[in-house]
Amino acid sequence: MKKSRLIGTVTPLLLTASALAAAEKLYSFAFKRINYVPDASDEMQKYATAYYRHVDWVATHDHLAVWHLDTTDHQHLSALWLAHPNSHKAVIIGHGYKGTGITMSNYAQMFYELGFSVLLPDDRGHGQSDGDYISFGWLDRADYLGWLDKMAQELGPEAQLLLFGVSMGAATVSMVAGSSALPPQVKAVVADCGYSSLDEELSYLLKKLFHLPRRPLVPLASFINYRRLGFGIGQVDVKRALRHNHLPLLVIHGAKDVYVPTAMGITNYNASAGPKALWIVPDAIHAESYWVDPTAYRDHIAAFIAPYFA
Repeated sequence: MKKSRLIGTVTPLLLTASALAAAEKLYSFAFKRINYVPDASDEMQKYATAYYRHVDWVATHDHLAVWHLDTTDHQHLSALWLAHPNSHKAVIIGHGYKGTGITMSNYAQMFYELGFSVLLPDDRGHGQSDGDYISFGWLDRADYLGWLDKMAQELGPEAQLLLFGVSMGAATVSMVAGSSALPPQVKAVVADCGYSSLDEELSYLLKKLFHLPRRPLVPLASFINYRRLGFGIGQVDVKRALRHNHLPLLVIHGAKDVYVPTAMGITNYNASAGPKALWIVPDAIHAESYWVDPTAYRDHIAAFIAPYFA
């Protein structure tokens, strides 16, 4: 074989092997579980004292219990249940990427004070739940249907349920809202700074953080994920799910969010087929909307959901 032909044959193989190795690194970084909660960003550290005050409030509450859910694919999941006496209203709160249920304690206390019982799940690949990889809401959406059924059974025939999530949790509850199997007890959805699709979010972050194009890394990572979790990255499409949502939806997004761009929140708002409202919070970065003004945040949500909860 001539040297030029040999080089022409070997070079694409080397490039492919290099791309596969890079995709595997990307996949492990983005999808593989870690058994700790990463530190908050420098911009969010100023809220640490208030954050831990909420965590202590939940962790020491008299009505706190641990719930478990076993899935059809043999995953054992865990959640915290904070029961509100004499209330038939309850909210499931979806946590963010590499977070856990307890990291949503500020929202838990807020909803409890609004008269809701609260469920704080640890999603697959997080906290006390099984799973070696993070599914970015895709597998979790089916798990949430199981949690919602459990909540409805706990509260009885008068149960009224709310979906709420932040960041990855917002994407999760939005995809739950678009499910044809949604329990009738679910009355509304509040989604704070969720991405419009996983493909778009990964492609955006690759370019922003590493100055890399979408191809070939995202398609290769999608192939890896399909082999390991059984679905492609393109299936995690929040805006597509919201086209099937007819529940009232409140979309909240920080005006200065550069981690999940504000435009994605607007895309999700536009996609939803039911009654809806959009609140762009001035000066808020990613997942900061609550912390900018907790009272305004609570009042905004309370006003939106009031017509749908007796």
